[in-house]
Amino acid sequence: MFADLHLHTSFSDGTYSPEELVSQAQRFGLGAIALTDHDSVEGCARAAQACAAAGIEFIAGTELTAEQQGNELHILGYCLETENPRLLVQIARFQAVRQNRIREMVARLNQLKVPISEEAVFALANCRAPGRPHVARALVQAGFCGTLDEAFERFLKKNRPAWVPKFKMGAAEAINLIHDAGGVAVLAHPGLNRTDAVIPGMVAAGLDGIECFHTKHTAATAECYLKVASQFNLLVTGGSDCHGQSKGKPLIGTMKLPYQHVERLKARAARIKAAAPQTSAPP
Repeated sequence: MFADLHLHTSFSDGTYSPEELVSQAQRFGLGAIALTDHDSVEGCARAAQACAAAGIEFIAGTELTAEQQGNELHILGYCLETENPRLLVQIARFQAVRQNRIREMVARLNQLKVPISEEAVFALANCRAPGRPHVARALVQAGFCGTLDEAFERFLKKNRPAWVPKFKMGAAEAINLIHDAGGVAVLAHPGLNRTDAVIPGMVAAGLDGIECFHTKHTAATAECYLKVASQFNLLVTGGSDCHGQSKGKPLIGTMKLPYQHVERLKARAARIKAAAPQTSAPP
């Protein structure tokens, strides 16, 4: 049995609904999936329901943006208690920051005589965690760019004229937040970040695992991070990082993680939950 532990829906910057995503997972014979929308757990209930109907195991997750020693990192949280009060408060805060970032990017585009509106971007995004891909789609839809790649290259990539820095919490804070919600903290696609020097510090902060297998990792890159995982006694995860149709060809089905890694992930989550301080019930 195989799993894909890095998937996005329209609750962040993917194009599939949770139900469409699960339908795709069923099509490719996946036995387990995790939903890891950016700064959101809103799609998890619907994905879990669709997975139950399809006979697919579901793992509730999210993807948080963090920073360590000036480096931007993405940290995946797995097996989360999606109703955890602290998690929901922080996610609402991150979503508000994302919405303000959209407003700033649109303002910069307007200064460049590109007359798209923030309302158009928010309507297109139709979620609480909008991101740059939604601005790119709005630019293409309005005819200012021919493709999403062109939109990023001309306006939205780092140091381009409409780029706005993203709020990032500290890596230790992100790991702690995930643990507080009963989850397992995993460093996403380290081969894309090229920040291996920060891994020991993250391990010291409680990092549980590392995403060795990713669509943009070569076989050599995956092997490198399998050695890192072994060196630091980290869990191994992997996923396609599918965003539906938003980044060209859908990637689900291209990365199949052996189920043994899901079992280890769940075992770690059980230990985290067991070690959490028990709050007494009110009288």
